[in-house]
Amino acid sequence: MSSTLAKIAEIEAEMARTQRNKATAHHLGLLKARLAKLRRELITPKGGGGGGPGEGFDVAKTGDARIGFVGFPSVGKSTLLSNLAGVYSEVAAYEFTTLTTVPGVIRYKGAKIQLLDLPGIIEGAKDGKGRGRQVIAVARTCNLILIVLDVLKPLGHKKIIENELEGFGIRLNSKSPNIGFKKKDKGGINLTATCPQSELDAETVKSILAEYKIHNADVTLRSDATADDLIDVVEGNRVYIPCIYVLNKIDQISIEELDIIYKVPHCVPISAHHRWNFDDLLEKIWDYLKLVRIYTKPKGQLPDYTSPVVLPDSRTTVEDFCMKIHKNLIKEFKYALVWGLSVKHNPQKVGKDHTLEDEDVIQIVKK
Repeated sequence: MSSTLAKIAEIEAEMARTQRNKATAHHLGLLKARLAKLRRELITPKGGGGGGPGEGFDVAKTGDARIGFVGFPSVGKSTLLSNLAGVYSEVAAYEFTTLTTVPGVIRYKGAKIQLLDLPGIIEGAKDGKGRGRQVIAVARTCNLILIVLDVLKPLGHKKIIENELEGFGIRLNSKSPNIGFKKKDKGGINLTATCPQSELDAETVKSILAEYKIHNADVTLRSDATADDLIDVVEGNRVYIPCIYVLNKIDQISIEELDIIYKVPHCVPISAHHRWNFDDLLEKIWDYLKLVRIYTKPKGQLPDYTSPVVLPDSRTTVEDFCMKIHKNLIKEFKYALVWGLSVKHNPQKVGKDHTLEDEDVIQIVKK
């Protein structure tokens, strides 16, 4: 372990020493690829030593979405969690399990949202210290990450946390790079760029891929990509998660400062202690989670508006809806009647490939 860390430190030092210009771009690309490989070794340890029993940090996924809270000690994470969960949650709405970290489930707009405190991510977890690794595994499954910062010293913390999360292959508030990558058996590296590239040339791409022992591949760059983007695509284990910065303790600053903070993107100022601005935070959380609510209507009854079936906006066909309820439902599926924004007539008969919109009402007709 320590040798890997030493290697990483060495490469980081060399990258810091190297001046960035066209002549060194190639060399820096290589170093970045090496760094990414070493980091991956840290996150996924070699050999199955296996954590002994009782090392529980797997959290059963309940609810429709999962939000991870990250932050330094004493920025008010726990206060925020208990106040959020306290104000908006139903008491004993979820089964108590013997797992660590299930601080709360809140109901918001009919969706059950699980709130997780991710402890101890900060202190060098990506270097494999502590129980950081299990925490990261959980962090990678979140639908949204809230980084809780102290208004009085936000920027230093923000950088550290972002670096840690980047190191685990979590990319915040970004889309996966638009790069086509396909391995082949023969034919060398074939590079096509559909737009001018400022950083990557054939030479750099070849050397980065050579570092991964890939000598035959088609690479298509559909946007102005960086070496990091290419490495992300080759590694293929990156997750892209939206993120909101929560600036806590705004009771300690002036109104003028607050106005400035409001202009920062992805940012919500709150006071966990005084419960200020929680509605704003929840609204923003809802925006970033991009959930779609579908109401069900049993035959001959009114639609049930209290407990919608909640789907992520990437998977909202009628078939996805059926799978969410029960996997056998699709076998008995004949057609569905839908009322709402996604159809022209109310109700309209649709098949299983029809895409549903937020707040549609659906009635399934079985064979």
